[in-house]
Amino acid sequence: MSRRIRMTVAYDGTDYVGWQRQNNGISIQQKLEEAFYTLFHEEVRVDASGRTDAGVHARGQVAAVTLEYPIPVRKLSLALNSCLPEDIRVLDAEETETDFNPQFEAKRKTYCYSYYNGTFLLPQYRLYMTHIHEPMDIDAMRRAAQDLVGEHDFTALSSAQRQSKTTVRTIYSADVYRDASDPQIIRIEVTGNGFLYNMVRIIAGTLADVGRGRLPEDIIRQAIETKDRTIAGVTAPPQGLCLMRVEYGGR
Repeated sequence: MSRRIRMTVAYDGTDYVGWQRQNNGISIQQKLEEAFYTLFHEEVRVDASGRTDAGVHARGQVAAVTLEYPIPVRKLSLALNSCLPEDIRVLDAEETETDFNPQFEAKRKTYCYSYYNGTFLLPQYRLYMTHIHEPMDIDAMRRAAQDLVGEHDFTALSSAQRQSKTTVRTIYSADVYRDASDPQIIRIEVTGNGFLYNMVRIIAGTLADVGRGRLPEDIIRQAIETKDRTIAGVTAPPQGLCLMRVEYGGR
């Protein structure tokens, strides 16, 4: 009898082409599906809450799979991790409703983008942060980020390659702060009901330009009102981005 299993997956996206299977390299999805086949000799499809791009990381990606093999679900994480590379880990697994769809049922997602704002980028941060050595006005960045909050058309803060039917999204919170462990690390944390293609990276690039005085503090508002992608900042590099958590309400 088949079961629908929900998993929380963490990964270092450095060496992958992203979540989704592609012809030009190895993906997170491919590695997970191969692990299931190695263990249970079942060809399965592992669905996720959303695609992450090449080089993007996750601490709380939610995925789901339909499995026939009768392994106790409490043992599944350990079994999968024994077959996965060290840069992918299944943190937990549980049985869920047979129709659970991790993408369409997600209510809130939280992403964090990290900048290292010091003279030299520490080597251990190079795969997980983007380096900006110029002084950054974090208060200006925080004020600019508040214009993200609410329901808006985010055409100007997304890539033209997006495939979404609508460009309207709701942002519940947006904050910019220095990490308590190292004040040279600047975090941009955004929670919303969903994000367009490259949206968080464009937000991060735009706020970085506000912090460096290259763009005015009201640039987010201007971009939303005009829907003009050209007035916003560049798309920040992928390595600074991490999917922190996905929330599902009562599910």
